[in-house]
Amino acid sequence: MSVILNVDTASLSFTEPNAYDHLTTEYDQATSSFWCVMHARPRPVFSSALLAECRTVQRAVARRAQEADAPPLDYLLLASDVPGTFNLGGDLALFLKLIKEGDRASLSAYARACIEVSYHQSISLGLPITTIALVQGDALGGGFESALACNLIVAERGVQFGLPEVLFNLFPGMGAFTFLSRRLDPVRAERMILSGKIYAAEELYEMGVVDELAEPGEGVAAVQALMARRRRRHLAFDAMRQVHRQHHPVTYDELLSITELWVDTALRLSAKDLRTIERLLKAQTLRAPTTSTTVKTEPARAAG
Repeated sequence: MSVILNVDTASLSFTEPNAYDHLTTEYDQATSSFWCVMHARPRPVFSSALLAECRTVQRAVARRAQEADAPPLDYLLLASDVPGTFNLGGDLALFLKLIKEGDRASLSAYARACIEVSYHQSISLGLPITTIALVQGDALGGGFESALACNLIVAERGVQFGLPEVLFNLFPGMGAFTFLSRRLDPVRAERMILSGKIYAAEELYEMGVVDELAEPGEGVAAVQALMARRRRRHLAFDAMRQVHRQHHPVTYDELLSITELWVDTALRLSAKDLRTIERLLKAQTLRAPTTSTTVKTEPARAAG
């Protein structure tokens, strides 16, 4: 499964081409969209390295967008080029190491790195743009949280979402409750988090968590169609984006306070809980891509 983009000239780039180890970035002139495509190694999780690259890209895009000669930018997209996987969430190997060592400072630093990315994604980098998660593979734990942080979620049918942290006596502390409670309500958000249930994209679409459904392999086309529809009524969509933010603002302080509770809870996990994390880590490792994947580029036909 590959993300197929329409790539224009290097002069339109918002970031240095090929500057990242865990991301591929492309600007699509036809839709005024900037794509961040994850291909994290060795496992498709949010490692410290991937988080650092995501934040570097965010800063670069925000800076470039405000320059006088910047190309138009309407959308910032997060996707994955790992077959069958969007992102499997937190770096469990790191969690195990830091928890066993009782390293609160490093665990807090990791949690802050997560919310730095999610918070700025949720506020569209402070720009008049829309952030979109294109989910073409499973999104679990922090992978689900990263999708929820985006303004819109486009998911292919059959893709699975879940927050499995309750299985090892923890909770998803990097934005799940904040973002779910705004898409649903606090009661249903808490139920979803504590259930540990795996949801199909179709279920979440019916609940209002996923915004657009696409057929398998048609995610990029669905995103292009969505952008075309919004272009025809951009004033109304932009206004509603602002209304939503005013009515349900996400604050950095809220996210930060929850991460501190997450760290406190993580450091209290039992040996049995840690063994469960070890089993989940093995499952993550089995999902790691065995061959490298790259973004395939070919001319895209704008929908509409």
